[in-house]
Amino acid sequence: MKKMSMKVEIDKHILEVFITKKRQKNTYIRVKEDLNIYVTTNYFTTKEDILKLIENNKTSISRMITRQEKKQQSEKEFTYLGKKYNLVLINSKEITLGLETILYNNLENLHKWLVKQANSIFLEELNKMYNIFPINIPYPSLTIRKMKTRWGVCNTKTKRVTLNLELIKKDLKYLDYVIVHELAHLVYPNHQQEFWSLVGQVIPNYKELRKELNNYE
Repeated sequence: MKKMSMKVEIDKHILEVFITKKRQKNTYIRVKEDLNIYVTTNYFTTKEDILKLIENNKTSISRMITRQEKKQQSEKEFTYLGKKYNLVLINSKEITLGLETILYNNLENLHKWLVKQANSIFLEELNKMYNIFPINIPYPSLTIRKMKTRWGVCNTKTKRVTLNLELIKKDLKYLDYVIVHELAHLVYPNHQQEFWSLVGQVIPNYKELRKELNNYE
């Protein structure tokens, strides 16, 4: 294995390119956390070949750099109930929520804390919205898990409501809307006019909240 390096300019930034040559057919380009470019290639690839490859893939490399920058920023910031907090790493097992910061010792414990908060808050909000729901329905069981494409799911057969863990990052008004949405499915399984009319009785601005959630990343 042979290693070497050089510098290139992308988006007016001078970046280090670290090249590793191995016994392999293909060439791979990656941008790592240090925002430098890492190229893994075979022994016959020249510097000129690599420079040409980087030039031809500048757009993709620029996107990789942007993703790494966003990832680093997200690791410094933490959103909880609609408010952004700065993450501060400390040597303590306790998670401490301050006015502007969250003190934590590792991401695993932070996630466990977040799940614990969600279990308590989601159940509290479910009870609140169930008690003001205008139609008498069975009290549903609650599941909380991370979902990629849905904020909530209602199983009308088992009377189970599943809420997306990511809602713990949003303002409570979005959580309440999703809960009412799923409760309404216990009356109307589909999204017919009567369904939305029922949702609107509890959440008059549901259209606005629904649109904002659909645009959330």
